[in-house]
Parts: sequence; C-alpha cells; structure tokens
Amino acid sequence: MSRDARWKALLELLVERGRLDVEEAAAELAVSSATIRRDFDQLAEQQMLVRTRGGAVVHGVSYELPLRYKTARHASEKQRVAKAVADLIAPGEAVGLTGGTTTTEVARALAVRSDLTSGSPALTVVTNALNIANELAVRPQFKIVVTGGVARPQSYELIGPLADGVLGQITIDVAVLGVVAFDSAHGAAAHDEAEAAINRLLCERAERVIVAADSSKLGRRAFARICATEAVDTLVTDKAADPETLRRFEEAGLRVIAV
Repeated sequence: MSRDARWKALLELLVERGRLDVEEAAAELAVSSATIRRDFDQLAEQQMLVRTRGGAVVHGVSYELPLRYKTARHASEKQRVAKAVADLIAPGEAVGLTGGTTTTEVARALAVRSDLTSGSPALTVVTNALNIANELAVRPQFKIVVTGGVARPQSYELIGPLADGVLGQITIDVAVLGVVAFDSAHGAAAHDEAEAAINRLLCERAERVIVAADSSKLGRRAFARICATEAVDTLVTDKAADPETLRRFEEAGLRVIAV
C-alpha cells in the first residue's frame, strides 16, 4: 500500500471513529506499528490529526477530510451522478457550482459534452470553488465567474462576505449543490457554516436547484443547513440509495433520478 493510500485510509478511519490506536491502525492496514507511528507523526505535522500517547485523535478544527483525500471515495457513483446532472443542463445556461468532489465531477462531465464545444458562451459557470474554476478556465467556450472570498483549504472553496457582492448581483438558471448530508426532513447541509451560507445564497439566485449526492449522503444530517428540502427541485443520486429514503424525497415534491 502506498503512503498516499495509507494516509487516506487512516484519515477516513479517524473521521469515522474519532480516535485510533497505533496497534489498531496497524492491524487494519496490515502494516507495521512503526509505519503507523511515522504516518501519524507526519499527518500531525500537517495538522490533519492530533497525536496522543499511543495513537491519534481528530484535529479539533478539521472534522472533515480535505478534498484531496476524499476524491476516491464512492468515485464511480459520483461519476455516474455527475454525468446525469450534466445532462440536465442546457447549452447557453448560467450554472452555479458549489465546491466538492461530486460537483468537481459535474464540471468535468460538462467539459467533455460534445454539444458544449462552441458558443458565445456555451455555458456560463459561476463557482466559489477554485479547483473547478481552474479546470474549466482552459475551455474558451465557457464563461467562468468566480466569487470573491477567503479560500477554505479543506474544500478549495471561497467563503465569507466578499462573495456576497458577486452573488448578490447575478441571476443563474441552475445551481448544482454538493452536500455533506441531505435529509428529507432537515434539508441539505454542510459541515461548515460559512460554506453553507455561500451555497444558500447561490440557491437563492437560481431558477432551479439540483442536489448531486451519492447515496452515502442521503438520510444524514450535518451541522450547517444550506436550504430546506422544498427549495430543491431535483435530487440526482445512485441506485444504491434506500428506496424508502427516495420515496420520502419524492413525497416532498422533488424529482428523483437514481443512476
């Protein structure tokens, strides 16, 4: 197992359990205790975790994995969801994309659509995600609008009141939300309140709202609410989603697409 794969596995276990012992982690990953100690020390230097006697705990302010460590989780499901979302967007529309691994895949799916290779512009993309803007900026047929704000290292998103100035002056056709959790009773949510505030404003500026979420996000709650379920028009998820959970979203008035 490579170091990067080991680190990703360690961080996922840590987020899931809150704390890990060296021996426990070594057994889980089938490596030596010395390797785990070295990994813990190096991750602690990057402020990804806090070292304890004999193990590690979740960093007090980093209770979610940074984007670069989440890209491989549910990758095939996210790619299917992303293509289905991209297919819902018409040429010439103005599209808002929040940050996150699924919305990054949506951006990539839009970039390779054959009917979006030309236009003035083929799409207008409004985003607060630096990585999405970076990937799409090389597409001359896309008009890219980036909000202001302060970069959040976990998700590459711009947050804070500087973004309000841009979002308060535009109208978009569709907002595509990446979420940490989406529950039919409690709505869409994120871990971070500043991130949720920007996503909420993007929704308010849109004619329609699509939540792009793999099935692991459904029926869950998170700290900061983005919007109510009723504010969402369409949920796109994967076929592993619980049928009863999907039925509750449909009863709330959403169009549900499972791919």
